[in-house]
Amino acid sequence: MSYFSSDFKLGILGGGQLGKMMLYETRKFDIQTKVLEASEDAPSKIASNEFVLGNLLDFDAVYNFGKSVDVLTIEIENVNTKALEKLEDEGVKVYPPTKALRIIQNKATQKLFYTDNNIPTAAFSRFAYTSEIEDSIENGGLQFPFVWKCAQFGYDGQGVKVVRKVEDLKGLPNVECIAEEMVPFKNELSVIVARSASGEVVTYPVVEMEFHPEANQVEYVICPARINEDVAKKAQEIALKVSNKIQQVGLLAVEMFQTEDDQILVNEVAPRPHNSGHQTIEASYTNQFEQHIRAILDLPLGSTENKVAGIMVNLVGAEGHTGDVIYENIEQILKLEGVTPHIYGKKQTRPFRKMGHVTIVNKDIIKAREIAQQVKETIKVISK
Repeated sequence: MSYFSSDFKLGILGGGQLGKMMLYETRKFDIQTKVLEASEDAPSKIASNEFVLGNLLDFDAVYNFGKSVDVLTIEIENVNTKALEKLEDEGVKVYPPTKALRIIQNKATQKLFYTDNNIPTAAFSRFAYTSEIEDSIENGGLQFPFVWKCAQFGYDGQGVKVVRKVEDLKGLPNVECIAEEMVPFKNELSVIVARSASGEVVTYPVVEMEFHPEANQVEYVICPARINEDVAKKAQEIALKVSNKIQQVGLLAVEMFQTEDDQILVNEVAPRPHNSGHQTIEASYTNQFEQHIRAILDLPLGSTENKVAGIMVNLVGAEGHTGDVIYENIEQILKLEGVTPHIYGKKQTRPFRKMGHVTIVNKDIIKAREIAQQVKETIKVISK
């Protein structure tokens, strides 16, 4: 099939910033796109050939949209999988495959998948409702501290809470969830695996992630990770095992903990381009968004090697600011060497909302990290 300057149409479920950055690559290749998204102000609207308003969790909206495209992919996991299954049965190519997406959509199912496939992960307990956790504590089945995670619909640090005492459970939604043992770790790592429809596989270098202590969001992504070769090799091998077992097509971002004794434990995965791969836009020979397009269209996969060391800084809404966005001091960071801002196009800011990111590239990773700190301390995402 000819994808370039043709009648071929790629459908994308979700119109957020990941979709927008994916569309940069389809524009580059002159591949026609159609996007389904519930928000009329979505970042992807400006870059797609066709933009359709619709609820991603509505069966009819997803099914009817899928019938109008040749290949269907996602930029967010929270989509109607029953519609995707029906589309697959009727011959529409859906990537990631619905079977893989069903496992990943639910954190409890995801954790059980790791256990069943001998993939190392932190110990956990599964609960139908949050209200059951208190009984488990009283009966000695669960000990403090642990990490509470809602099974579905959590993202960007939402739906996750460290529980150190019973009072910390107050106010949490009474939903299906897991209670995960807190792991003493020295690094949070991520490996992005790309797998094509015909089975070609490549991995990106291991990245190191630094998180905001309150928002539980990534603040910095550092590539290459500042770890030894043995740990990096182990992380990539485990990521490849997860991708193989889950039979992903497209990208799979595998987030992991490096424990104090250098064991690697899988935290969770995302079946799409991911925040931990944004630095690839400037730092890699093939960025993650182009790689995802190559993989789902079964084109030869590109080189994942770094051209240069890269660091990504997330731009999130400042605390105490809600409303029309202003990027304060953006002119100042543009003066810095190797700095590229990416603004997502969201007109309204709120505390910790992802509004953009900044990439810093440098031959010296230590120097890049210093500039990243300067960027973080200079630019502010505030409201009018």
